[in-house]
Amino acid sequence: MFKALQINKDDSGYRAGLESLDESRLPANDVQVDIDYSTLNYKDALAITGKSPIARIFPLVPGIDLAGTVERSSDARFKPGDRVLVNGWGMGENHWGGLSQKARVPGDWLVHVPDGISSHEAMAIGTAGYTAMLCVMALERNGVTPEQGEVIVTGAAGGVGSVAIALLATLGYQVAASTGRPDEADYLKKLGATDIINRNTLSAPGKPLAKIRWAGAVDSVGSHTLANVCAAIRNEGTVAACGLAQGMDFPASVAPFILRGVSLIGINSVLCPQERRLEAWKRLAQDLDRKKLALITGPTISLQDSLDMADDLLAGKVRGRIVVDVNR
Repeated sequence: MFKALQINKDDSGYRAGLESLDESRLPANDVQVDIDYSTLNYKDALAITGKSPIARIFPLVPGIDLAGTVERSSDARFKPGDRVLVNGWGMGENHWGGLSQKARVPGDWLVHVPDGISSHEAMAIGTAGYTAMLCVMALERNGVTPEQGEVIVTGAAGGVGSVAIALLATLGYQVAASTGRPDEADYLKKLGATDIINRNTLSAPGKPLAKIRWAGAVDSVGSHTLANVCAAIRNEGTVAACGLAQGMDFPASVAPFILRGVSLIGINSVLCPQERRLEAWKRLAQDLDRKKLALITGPTISLQDSLDMADDLLAGKVRGRIVVDVNR
């Protein structure tokens, strides 16, 4: 038997709770993992509360991240005792996820935890940090360098934004942080931001083109914010878009793209090719300052706490990353 959060939807309605389950309930897959830590992400909070149709099957164990140790495996690439992690691949949506003490997943989804990163740190990074690294890699591939000017990060106090600021600052970029929480200015500056921007200046409808302000951007907000960021990117600059906290719409014009050559690159961390995943985790082990990661990481919580904290996360009351000790 093992403990897990479970979401059900039936004639009694939609509900999430802590359950004791038998191993026979686990999906049939190649590798069984004893989970040490998971995380609570925005998508997990939506699934737990039912405020968005994230859960596609019922019953479902939520959780888009996990880190733990291989218990048994029929995949030759993984053996008992290996430290592994999973991000995305539909976990917590159409496949049982990481807010559990055990999981069974395809070997193709697994990544060996890099040397020098603990399982707790791997989840402090989690999908948010891994997504932030994919965004930074996209800027680099498209030729955005520190010498070209400032890079803006929207949703700066969230998980993706916080890690993106820490990474960009370590790599030598000047970083502008856009946030709706002015009380987090000191925190963002400790991560490496040199300019704090009130998100209200970007969240309303704007002009097709604006005065050039930034060489690149990491955006986790979408909607008018993304449109206004694109309108203020320098010639041949790049925006990496990975989120929709403000909305799925994109009320923009083609002007930044055809008059300034701006590139808008979508970041799909869920189904990212394995080769790029491995590169991202290698870079995180190399480029993410552990002291800054500690600043980003909040108190470690339990599975039960995850139920209680989901609403606070959706309300924007949570800073940085939430690690879940599934065995607490």
